[in-house]
Amino acid sequence: MMEDHPKRQLKATNIMANKTQLPCDGDGICMLCKAKPSDLETITCKTCVTPWHVDCLSSPLETLASTLQWDCPDCSSPPEDVSLPPLGNNPLPTTPSSDLVAAIRAIEADVSLTDREKAKKRQELLSGKLQSDKDDPDANKEKTKKGDDVLDLFDERLNCSFCMQLPERPVTTPCGHNFCLKCFQKWIGQGKNTCAKCRCVIPSKMASQPRINSTLVVAIRMAKLSKSLVSGGPQKVYHFVHNQNRPDKAYTTDRAQRNGKANAASGKIFVTIPSDHFGPIPAENDPERNQGVLVGECWEDRLECRQWGAHFPHVAGIAGQSNNGAQSVVLSGGYQDDEDHGEWFLYTGSGGRDLSGNKRTSKDQSFDQKFEKSNQALQVSCLKGYPVRVVRSHKEKRSSYAPEKGLRYDGIYRIEKCWRKVGIQGFKVCRYLFVRCDNEPAPWTSDEHGDRPRPLPKISELKKATDITERKGGSSWDFDESDSRWKWSKAPPTSKRPVEAEDSASGKRRKIRQSRNMSVRERLLKEFSCRICREVMSLPITTPCAHNFCKPCLEGVFVGKTFLRERSSGGRALRSQKNVMNCPCCPTDISDFLQNIQVNRELLDVIESLKSKVEEWDASEKLCEEVIDEEEEGKDGSTGNESSSLVETTRKRAKVDDLE
Repeated sequence: MMEDHPKRQLKATNIMANKTQLPCDGDGICMLCKAKPSDLETITCKTCVTPWHVDCLSSPLETLASTLQWDCPDCSSPPEDVSLPPLGNNPLPTTPSSDLVAAIRAIEADVSLTDREKAKKRQELLSGKLQSDKDDPDANKEKTKKGDDVLDLFDERLNCSFCMQLPERPVTTPCGHNFCLKCFQKWIGQGKNTCAKCRCVIPSKMASQPRINSTLVVAIRMAKLSKSLVSGGPQKVYHFVHNQNRPDKAYTTDRAQRNGKANAASGKIFVTIPSDHFGPIPAENDPERNQGVLVGECWEDRLECRQWGAHFPHVAGIAGQSNNGAQSVVLSGGYQDDEDHGEWFLYTGSGGRDLSGNKRTSKDQSFDQKFEKSNQALQVSCLKGYPVRVVRSHKEKRSSYAPEKGLRYDGIYRIEKCWRKVGIQGFKVCRYLFVRCDNEPAPWTSDEHGDRPRPLPKISELKKATDITERKGGSSWDFDESDSRWKWSKAPPTSKRPVEAEDSASGKRRKIRQSRNMSVRERLLKEFSCRICREVMSLPITTPCAHNFCKPCLEGVFVGKTFLRERSSGGRALRSQKNVMNCPCCPTDISDFLQNIQVNRELLDVIESLKSKVEEWDASEKLCEEVIDEEEEGKDGSTGNESSSLVETTRKRAKVDDLE
C-alpha cells in the first residue's frame, strides 16, 4: 500500500469538491477538454506553477489583477465541510492542507532563495523529505558530509535528465546538456529533434551520429574510482593515457621517410612480442615504458599502431594465420554490413572485391566471401576462444564508439559465433560476433572495473544465415570467478615466430619520471582543460563533435571570419556562399554552432565547485604545515610561553578540522 503525503491528501480533497477541474499536462494539453489552449487561454498557479485552461475552470476569474495572485484548486484551501478521506492503511503524520499551502507561500516569499532553491524546497516539502531532515539531524549531517565527495558533485550537476543517473557514455548537446547515449538515441528515435531540457533544436548530423564526450567519460570514471578508494575498497592502479606521456616518434629509415608511406612497415617495433602474439601486451614486453599497451591508447596512423604491436599489418584489417588463429582486427568502416555496439559488434570478413590492377580502392563487392585465409583465422579463434585485440579507426563514421582521430586500442574481445549471409551488396559475406572481455574498462564507459561475463545479444540475421559456427568446448580465454578477472584458462598458443628480447647489457631502458602526487580534484580539473589554451576551461562549451573549449578561445580562432562570403563576377553579384569553419580538433563544420554558442552550464558548475574544493584543500594543507612547524619549534624552544602557544595551536587545529 502506498503511503500518503500532504500533497496527495490535498489533491484528494479538491477532487472530491471539484470533480471536473484538471490542469494541463506536460505537453500543454488540457486534461479535461483534450485541447491545447493558447498562452492567452492559460493561467499559471503562483504556488505550484502548474498551467490551467481558463475556460475549463468552474469559477472564472473576476478581475485581471486576480490572475497574478491566483491559486489553483489543488493549492487553495479546501471547504470547511469537506473531510479528508483516509487514503492509506499507514498514513504519515498529516499536515493540515492550509499549513502546507502556508509553508509553500513562505518559501515563495523568501527573497534570499533563488528560483532553483525554491523549487528544490517545494519538492522536499511535498515529498516529506524536509520534515524528516529536521527530525533526524544526524542524517542531515551525513548528507552534508556526503555532499563534499567528488562523485556527489557530479551527481548533483551532470545527471541525465531521462534516467536521473550519471550519464553512461555521455552525449553533450550543443546547448550544453548531458544525456546517456541510449537515452539520447531513444529520444531521437521517437522523432523528437529538440533538447529534452531546453527545447533547442539538435543538429540533424548530431542526431544521426551522436559523439561520446570523452572528457566526461574520464572525469566520471576518476570520480567513481576515488569514491571506491575512500570507502575502503581495494586499491586499484588505473592508467590514464595522455598524448603528452607517449614516447618520442619512432625511428624510421631514410627509405621509410620517402614520399607517402609505402615502406611504413620498416619502422622500429617498440615491444618485444612476435607478430603472432595472442592477448594483451603486458608490461614485461614493453622495455621502453614498462607499462604495456593500455586500453584507450591512441596512435596517429597505422604505422604507429604497428610499432606498438596492437595490430601489425599496416593495410589489412585482420592479423592472423589460417591454421593458427587471428590476433587482432581493425574497425575502419570498410564494409557496409558492419554494426558497432561498443561492448559487442558484428564484423565482416575480408575478400569479395576485385582489387586487381588499379582497383585497389574499390569498395564494390563482386563475388562471395569464403572461410579461407584471414577469414578462416577468425573462425579458428572463434572455435578455440582465443582473445583478439580490437583497434578502432576514425574512418568508421557510422559508429558512435570510433575515436575522433587516428586509431585507438579498445581492449580484448572474443569471437562467440561466425556465419555467412547475403550482404547489402547482394553477395555472401562472412560475419563474426565479437564480445568484449577485458579486465580494464572500455574508453567510452565511466566504470572503474572491467567486463563481466554477459549474455549474448540476439542477432536477427542468424535466421537466414548459413555455415553457422559456434564454440562447443571451453574457451582458452575465460573469466576466473575466484580471481574475478579474465585470463588464460588453457595454455596460450606457442609462437611460430619467436622474437629475441633486447640485450640488457647493451639495450637502454628509459626511466619514467615520477609525477607529483595530486588530489582527485586537481586531476579532475586537469581533465577539464581546453583543447586550445590547455588551461582549465572558463565558460566551457561543447561542440556537436563532442570537443570541449573555452568560449573565448574558440571565438578567438574564428575572429575576423564571416559566416557568408559575398561573390561577384564581371560586376554582377552572385549568390552568397557559406564559409566552412572546421572544428580546431577535427574536420567537422561547426559554422552553425558558432552562430549561437551556448555555455555548458552543467560543466561550468562542476568546474567552479572543484576549484573551490581545491582552494579549501590547499588552505587546509598550508595551515596543517604551520601547525606542525610550530609544534617542532615549541619542542626545541623555551617553555615560557607554553600556554599561549598551546592555545594558538589548538585553535589552528580546530580550523584545519573545519576546513577538512
